[in-house]
Amino acid sequence: MTAPNPATEPRQFLEHLYNAAVRRALPLHNTAAYLPKPPKGRTIVLGAGKAGGSMVQAVEALWPLDAPLEGLVVTRYHHIPPRPEGLKRRIEIVEAAHPVPDAAGLAAAQRILALTQGLTKDDLVLCLISGGGSALLTLPAEGLSLEEKQRINKDLLNSGANIAEMNCVRKHLSRIKGGRLAAACAPAQVVTLTISDVPGDDPSIIASGPTVPDASTCAEAVAILQRYGIAIPGGLMSLLEQGALETPKPGDAAFDGHEVHMIATPQQSLEAAAAAASAAGIEAHILSDEIEGESREVGKVHAALARAVAHRGQPFARPCVILSGGETTVTVKKQPEGTPREQRGRGGRAGEFCLGLAQALQGQAGVWALAADTDGIDGMEDNAGAFVAPDTLQRALAQGMKIDAYLGRNDAYGYFQPLGDLVITGPTHTNVNDFRAILVL
Repeated sequence: MTAPNPATEPRQFLEHLYNAAVRRALPLHNTAAYLPKPPKGRTIVLGAGKAGGSMVQAVEALWPLDAPLEGLVVTRYHHIPPRPEGLKRRIEIVEAAHPVPDAAGLAAAQRILALTQGLTKDDLVLCLISGGGSALLTLPAEGLSLEEKQRINKDLLNSGANIAEMNCVRKHLSRIKGGRLAAACAPAQVVTLTISDVPGDDPSIIASGPTVPDASTCAEAVAILQRYGIAIPGGLMSLLEQGALETPKPGDAAFDGHEVHMIATPQQSLEAAAAAASAAGIEAHILSDEIEGESREVGKVHAALARAVAHRGQPFARPCVILSGGETTVTVKKQPEGTPREQRGRGGRAGEFCLGLAQALQGQAGVWALAADTDGIDGMEDNAGAFVAPDTLQRALAQGMKIDAYLGRNDAYGYFQPLGDLVITGPTHTNVNDFRAILVL
């Protein structure tokens, strides 16, 4: 695909790079090399995640038509891709809520765990795991209601905890995460295909690792809950403190013979975007695929780098594109009861990054940026992210919008929507986390 001219179409050029990153992570392009041979017995496909629908369709397209195939995978509402004409439906896909779990996710998790009953050593369980599975595959520990699980999940999301910390807690308050799903599949062979949405590509963190050993501990979960002031029912806290909710650990015989294959990663998508930029004659620099921290602060650091390039041509020569990925966090400020909806914060990590970036760039000439989540949904709104231009602050002020006020209430959506600078893609059917691209001309 021919790239837009970055000098005359900077926004379209950045969107072109985003699309290249997303295409690299689509399951149909990456699954065939990792599929095992059909077993003597049954093949059961189980899984969860925002890429679940497209992962299922890839398996259905690639699995031998004469080999039995069945199973159940849960994905986010509206994240099932259109079914290609002629593709036979063999695996059930259901939908549930993300990022806060709901009753549909609970029912799906119960059904998925039930499908592990009666498996033999001749059977194969093919697990399809992608980001978002932590919320979608929800089966609370005994004594924890769905309502309490929802409240704890919201508190974690708003706390500023990073993904490893959040998923440590989730694993220890679950009957299916943290390796418990794989343990339930014994004695069948388990092969996990996963798409990484976490810094470091650790499969035990992706979707809270339902099919892999968990090295984190109950004691760590307690420390995280205390660090962020998150309350859980007293009985469960006592069980955590006693280590009674421990997960299966590395070396556990339950995982003997299991295979885990990473079919798409954030780094691969950043490299695809870099290649697309190079093909257009723009040198690309990948900072890292593992950047974490408060989104607005990460935005300010990126702005400092972009300004150095714009002013001095250091550390990179102009023109160039600066790329990064990872999973930042947003610590959401609580608004007083009765605050009107238009004054409440709306948005996610990518939008908050763009607010911090725009504030720090202060209208720097020659710098454009796009930040978006590769699943197409930034937080809980309908946008993937946002776009920043040299005139962003000027156009906002002309509409009476001061960026400090929007940062103060975590309202990236409310800031960028009136400017026409939301990036809206719809669900992309994959998920390799945050994508950020800064063009300096």
